[in-house]
Formats: sequence, structure tokens, C-alpha cells
Amino acid sequence: MAITQLIYCSQPFGFDDAMLGGILLQARRNNARDGLTGALIARGDIYIQLLEGPAAAVATTFARIAVDNRHLAVARLSEIETEARLFPTWTMRDDVAPSWAWSAAEVERGAPLNLPAADVRAVFERLARLDVA
Repeated sequence: MAITQLIYCSQPFGFDDAMLGGILLQARRNNARDGLTGALIARGDIYIQLLEGPAAAVATTFARIAVDNRHLAVARLSEIETEARLFPTWTMRDDVAPSWAWSAAEVERGAPLNLPAADVRAVFERLARLDVA
């Protein structure tokens, strides 16, 4: 069965630990209900998230995120069909945006918006490998 994987990024609005905790709690509850898994990489200047699951559930969730006032400048970076999930046991894995991904200056200049989709996906592939290491 094909799985849709969608990656988007946004700018946090009002980012702090409580805001992030609320987003993760809501995402985990909704994703468990909707058959979605994925990962959210977050810090004060960027959210970048991979959602994966049935195409309709991914589309509905992304549409909800796109109008969520905790996100600014929501941008779809990649959407593919694949046979395997990267985060099959995580309703929503979370991680602080690591320095190996993008520096604050790179985000300010447009990363990951200006990168090939494969480079953005590689960030999540690396994070997924940490789960099995």
C-alpha cells in the first residue's frame, strides 16, 4: 500500500516550550486517530515536519496546519508516494532542529526553501536512522 510523505516548513509564531508541547500533544492525538506518523524538527526560527500515511489524511492534516495561527509562511517542500514509512512507530517524533541541518543564518536566507527536495528529505532520513542506531 502506497504511503504519502509530505514535508513542509513554517515559521513558528510565539515559539516556546509550552507552544511546542501543545503542538506535539495535538499532533500525536490526531495522528493516532488518522493513521499518520512522522517527525517535527523545531526551534525558534523554523518548523520542518514530515507527515506520512494515507494520502487523504496527509492532505487533510496539511490543510489544517496551513491555517493554524501557530505557523507562519507555511510552505510545502516535497510530496512523494513511497512503500515504507520513515517513522513507523512515531505518531510524531520531535527533535530540536540540529545545527547540522541549517544554521540560523541559512534559515534567514531561505533554507530549506531553496534546497532540492532530496536534501530536505535527507534530514529526516538521518533522523530516522538515529531511531534504529
